[in-house]
Amino acid sequence: MRYILASALLLTAALSATAANALDSSNTPVVVTSLASKTTTASGQPITLPQKNVEVQVSSYQIAPGATLPVHKHPFPRYAYVEAGTLKVTNVETGVSTTYKTGDFIVEMIGQWHQATNVGTDPVKLLVIDQIEKGAKNTILKQ
Repeated sequence: MRYILASALLLTAALSATAANALDSSNTPVVVTSLASKTTTASGQPITLPQKNVEVQVSSYQIAPGATLPVHKHPFPRYAYVEAGTLKVTNVETGVSTTYKTGDFIVEMIGQWHQATNVGTDPVKLLVIDQIEKGAKNTILKQ
């Protein structure tokens, strides 16, 4: 339960921070700028968290220009911040595509087959956060 609460608080703080000035212990100004506030995934599903033994994993991805990831799905929540580049994500079940660019925040669809393509001329750089049941994998490739 402590892990779920800590994960939820961390995610809530990251997603709902508002622009504000605060002071740390050294009286140095800290500026917080809201980057995103989401309640649904990219395909409109409500965001739900794993129910037991929550583990937060943070990864960086770099996708070469023109590269396409294989069709895959995620059984648990995955969030991505686009640090650089342009990424087109297509839900292969519905055919709906969304293009994300530098500065965008992605709440990936859960349990739906999709794939992503770097449609730009520069590498796509992503900061990816997974919330999974401890020891589980969050990417399943379509056979």
